[in-house]
Amino acid sequence: MKLLGYWRSSAAYRVRIALNLKGLDAELESVHLVKNGGEQHLPEYAALNPQELVPTLIEGDNEFVLSQSLAIIEYLDEQYGGTLMLPKTPKARAEVRAMALSIACEVHPLNNLKVLQYLTNTLALDEDAKNAWYHHWIHQGFSAFEKQLEKHAGTYCYGDEVTLADLCLIPQVYNANRFKVDLGAYPNIRRIWDNCHKLEAFLLAAPERQADAI
Repeated sequence: MKLLGYWRSSAAYRVRIALNLKGLDAELESVHLVKNGGEQHLPEYAALNPQELVPTLIEGDNEFVLSQSLAIIEYLDEQYGGTLMLPKTPKARAEVRAMALSIACEVHPLNNLKVLQYLTNTLALDEDAKNAWYHHWIHQGFSAFEKQLEKHAGTYCYGDEVTLADLCLIPQVYNANRFKVDLGAYPNIRRIWDNCHKLEAFLLAAPERQADAI
């Protein structure tokens, strides 16, 4: 099994956590999103992932190639044993998916690298304007997520077991910290960040622990 990703990619970060929680040994191969105009745009990578995004999971000799982090995580959940990323009951699974998707589909896409590059390179926004954009969408998304946590959280996002929701939240908090977003208004988010970082699976998946970190 091979995971093609990038150390700072939130989506790849999610999958690294899942692999660690399940105890799966995957070869991590770097696709540098910035170097040489972005290695994700190289023809050989685009042939594997036409969206030219990371991560991409490969099993065998390109026998099974899968993109999109949440699809990868759910595949790992269904295919392999170990920690489950989704609860067993349909209603609980649906609630966890809703929490995860609120980060993965509503917050992250507005603040990922290709959007930020478009803001600066094409629309010619300066650094302050770009950061204002970033902070606005983080606050909007985290305000809503904090309310979801008031209803569902225990030790983690959904009760006292790690779920897909935690795998989506933690990388987004990492990026919010990197962009110096004030998270003081989100006590549950900050508490869950602390609790997740008591677990080796999250610590080992951290961007700075990756071989391609610079």
